[in-house]
Amino acid sequence: MDEPLAALDNTSKQEILPYLERLHRELDILVLYVSHALDEVARLADHLVLLEQGRVIASGTLNETLARLDLPTAHLDDTGAVIEAAVAIHDEAYHLTRLDFSGGSLWVGKVNQPLGRTVRARVLARDVSIALQHAHGSSITNILPARIAEISDEGPDKVNVRMTLGESQVLLSRITRRSRDQLDLAVGMEVFVQVKSVALIA
Repeated sequence: MDEPLAALDNTSKQEILPYLERLHRELDILVLYVSHALDEVARLADHLVLLEQGRVIASGTLNETLARLDLPTAHLDDTGAVIEAAVAIHDEAYHLTRLDFSGGSLWVGKVNQPLGRTVRARVLARDVSIALQHAHGSSITNILPARIAEISDEGPDKVNVRMTLGESQVLLSRITRRSRDQLDLAVGMEVFVQVKSVALIA
């Protein structure tokens, strides 16, 4: 599939993507999907091969490749991480759903999926802040312990921070250099990530 959605508007894309997801789930065949759109890749891919000027510069699982700070994808405005999680609880009173994964849990808007179903959630780096202590009395619901694995400069005023949650899950955060210095962040530090927004993508 060579950029099959490239000529469509966003509304049309959202109508067609569920059919591609069902194809992915139900047919045991390899599909080579070519795209420049990170949202499509995050929604459909299991394995990612990144090309630059006709040559392979990275290849690996979706999660590990998207979370690498040494690749061009780390510099995009919509860079982030994909979390595969199980639908654990539907909170009917607040119209929310809790997703459980190996590194913790995330609350998202209520999803129309049965308990136990594996779904994908995308967390953009710009929607993740970092704190040295667990914030109490905050409107942010999703606060998780993490360990800093890597810090990389992103232009003159920002840095990208890659963090691990649990044994295998990775999240990215894009913060200012000033915030990094004020918090004295360094590789190996135990911190808390505050996730301001989570997009359910599959």
